[in-house]
Amino acid sequence: MSYVTQPAESAESAGRPGTAAAVVVGGGLAGITAALALADAGVRVTLLEGRPRLGGLAFSFQRGELTVDNGQHVYLRCCTAYRWFLDRVDGAPLAPLQDRLDVPVLDAEGRPGRRLGRIGRTALPVPLHLAKSLATYPHLSLAERARVGRAALALKGLDLADPALDAQNFGSWLAAHGQSERAVEALWDLVGVATLNAVAQDSSLGLAAMVFKTGLLSDPGAADIGWARVPLGELHDTLARKALDSAGVRTEVRTRVTSISPNGNGRWRVQVPGETLDADTVVLAVPHREAHDLLPAGALDAPERLLEIGTAPILNVHVVYDRKVLTRPFFAALGSPVQWVFDRTESSGLKEGQYLALSQSAAQDEIDEPVSALRERYLPELERLLPEARGARVNDFFVTRERTATFAPTPGVGRLRPGARTKAPGLYLAGAWTATGWPATMESAVRSGVSAAGAALGALGRPRDHLLEVFEGAARSILPEDDLRALGHEPEGTGAAVRGGVR
Repeated sequence: MSYVTQPAESAESAGRPGTAAAVVVGGGLAGITAALALADAGVRVTLLEGRPRLGGLAFSFQRGELTVDNGQHVYLRCCTAYRWFLDRVDGAPLAPLQDRLDVPVLDAEGRPGRRLGRIGRTALPVPLHLAKSLATYPHLSLAERARVGRAALALKGLDLADPALDAQNFGSWLAAHGQSERAVEALWDLVGVATLNAVAQDSSLGLAAMVFKTGLLSDPGAADIGWARVPLGELHDTLARKALDSAGVRTEVRTRVTSISPNGNGRWRVQVPGETLDADTVVLAVPHREAHDLLPAGALDAPERLLEIGTAPILNVHVVYDRKVLTRPFFAALGSPVQWVFDRTESSGLKEGQYLALSQSAAQDEIDEPVSALRERYLPELERLLPEARGARVNDFFVTRERTATFAPTPGVGRLRPGARTKAPGLYLAGAWTATGWPATMESAVRSGVSAAGAALGALGRPRDHLLEVFEGAARSILPEDDLRALGHEPEGTGAAVRGGVR
């Protein structure tokens, strides 16, 4: 076992008789959140992570003098849980939000003067806040824009509490509501692929409706975009460790759990190489297939369902130029295999030139292609989109691949996602793949950690009021009923737990 840090225990957390002990397995955002939430309630917590760092699938690494994020991650103003996480680790100033939603959209095949469009908002109430942007969006015809508006109103009217939505296909729903292939490409998939990691045809209507209703149709500022202006590792590892240390959490990395089992007296035994840890409660915050392998018999009615949850890849293409070729912080692309491009020059520590990161979601067809083939495809595309790149020298070109970046949001996936509670008292699940109501995002991961901690604290008889602030206002209403009860909040009538709702 690699010992990382064992802060001096306070009188509150020292192992005196009656002090509850918890083990959190997994040091991604879900596990970090659960550990902090438990420790904040006076529970003595040990956090175990198999990797040499915290942060899960949102991390950084060194490439020469560059600090590189494995992939571009963003969040929205409506992501109240992730925003709480940033505040909790003192990282909010390092990942600021836009003052107002503004997404430049470049069409590689557009006519001169009409290549650039923008998706933005005004301060008008919903849905008028998007009216100006839609009316002037050059990548759709006047008739297509009108049909988009009608489809958006129909989407707004869907009841997210209706389980039938999960079984339906978003692409078929869009077609039935008059959306052309161009409208799907230039608007619905432009947003949906980035948030769901799947095209509309492969997405659950329930998850897609949740994304669009919450992000674009719940509040004028809900979709304002935020992203880290520093390497992700500074937020999800360095600052997270500091917060865990301050909370009295014992954090162990390079420590892989081999088994979790009840010890016969209502407590739990967690086995790692060279040590056995005893705990009153365990939060299992690892990927769903790993969770399946660690769950003790009887913890779930149908544990094989976890293996039915598919995964979806994300490919990230990294290009370092010898000069500045992009003048805006990011843009989205149409008419090109390029999806979203971000300027990561400053955050990476690059001193000369410019470093662009391309985030390519739903990358099933490209995830295993050799770097040489990807280079031949994407460098000419960047030159098509960015004229300044045509004369620039490429100083570095590399890719990062996350083959199981997210769970696949396919129709029917909702019935496979378990809640925080298991049938084994004292054992709880966390992870973006659990039943948070959200797609696989940083927001979903943090919400799952809060829900698991809330359920555990309820069983331990510990206070949970400090967790309710995570889900303020309308955002609270999208929590599943089971998770609302885990936080000690009784839903107000049918459907109250899943209204509202994005990433």
